[in-house]
Amino acid sequence: MFFRELYDQALAQASYVIGCQATGEAIVIDPLRDPAPYLDVARAEGLRITHVAETHIHADFVSGARELRAATGARLHLSAEGGRDWQYAFALQDDAVLLHDGDRIMVGNIQFDVLHTPGHTPEHLSFVVTDTPRGAGPMGILTGDFVFVGDVGRPDLLERAAGLADTMEAGARTLFHSLRRFRALPDHLQVWPGHGAGSACGKALGAVPSSTVGYEKLSNWGVAEHNEAAFVAAVLEGQPEPPRYFASMKRINRDGAPVLGQPPVATAMSTADVLGGLDRPSRWTIDLRPTSKFADGHIDGSLSVPYSKSFSTWVGSIVPVTDEIVLLSDHDPDTASEALHWAVRDLSRIGFDRILGAADAERTLTAWRAAGHILHSIPQATVDDARSAVADGTAVIVDVRGRTEWDAGHVRDAIHVPLGDLRQRLTELPATPLYVHCQSGARSAIATSLLHRLGRADAVDVRGGFAAWHASGLPYLGLTE
Repeated sequence: MFFRELYDQALAQASYVIGCQATGEAIVIDPLRDPAPYLDVARAEGLRITHVAETHIHADFVSGARELRAATGARLHLSAEGGRDWQYAFALQDDAVLLHDGDRIMVGNIQFDVLHTPGHTPEHLSFVVTDTPRGAGPMGILTGDFVFVGDVGRPDLLERAAGLADTMEAGARTLFHSLRRFRALPDHLQVWPGHGAGSACGKALGAVPSSTVGYEKLSNWGVAEHNEAAFVAAVLEGQPEPPRYFASMKRINRDGAPVLGQPPVATAMSTADVLGGLDRPSRWTIDLRPTSKFADGHIDGSLSVPYSKSFSTWVGSIVPVTDEIVLLSDHDPDTASEALHWAVRDLSRIGFDRILGAADAERTLTAWRAAGHILHSIPQATVDDARSAVADGTAVIVDVRGRTEWDAGHVRDAIHVPLGDLRQRLTELPATPLYVHCQSGARSAIATSLLHRLGRADAVDVRGGFAAWHASGLPYLGLTE
């Protein structure tokens, strides 16, 4: 048996290639949209990808199942559990095998037994894996978003991300009962989850890539909790805000993501094309340069999101997935800079298919000035500046961190609006100048650029964020106050 985990840092997502070396067949579980990594693994190992399976309808990335089927001719295996509202709309046209609890998939001599493990989502499946020639029984379980290392899948996303009212508690109770099946599995089974630390699909995911059923019984709070009421309360408490793009992902993956056929690229745009569309509200110019460069001078209305592993999370939390995107970078797009390449890839993986192109930032800024415009700048402030302005009554602090960060400690009288909610809650902000902070300064720079795009030129970026406020010994409200 061949086994390989492919892990994407930006999404904290794990997919798996498992093959039978005797027959040369292989299955891919929960693939991302770009088929190249899976094809490369199969080619290097002398395998053919003949099966593709999904644990559930994903909310945090666009599934690559249809893309991989188109590239290989593999048969799709999709859940038929969860009721009428949780069926894959494209299953029939793609000739998918529909899976129910108790079904079995054979990939050569490798056996995959299907367990229906709802709670995170109603249709969720897990796969118990057996290398049959060894004759030693099951060796592991692919748990998707059901059980992670140190945590369990969150049951609140259908309500908080997809807008399905009154589903959180029911999902939590369903998840509790699914965990009984997990606890009944042999302790020696390896656990191969769908996500690791950094994913928004749980609140305390471990960074270790795999575990065992026995170890999770001892160390995983969700698996170890045998009281249903206590479990429901705990699993719903303190969950991070889901990025706004999660709702779109559910719809795209249920209905069937468009098959691209080739990796997306950002074609080079002329400065005239970039500047010609700036007045369109559905077009976003995203500046990948460091925040300091952006703050010193940028095109009016552009959004500052330097490339990092959180790039797609923040863009997906702010920009509607149907809008157009133009990327500006420190590098000429014709040289295919690494940051630009990864930015396009990450956006494609969360469904942004309307990337019009990319341009060199400096050339674009030069053309902007030559057209008679001035460069826009972002005012910067220290935490002492912010405190003084608030004390004088001339400004308010806007805290764009998440709810759990806010609850752990925040500045008195600050207004709490998480970054992903700024566009929708703009009218709640007072007319006085806004001093914007987050935990360390990364999100506040994005937030301030967004506020300026939305017409709040009085928004000021507070350098260092709440961490600097705390380190300076300035007063704040904590958990016990």
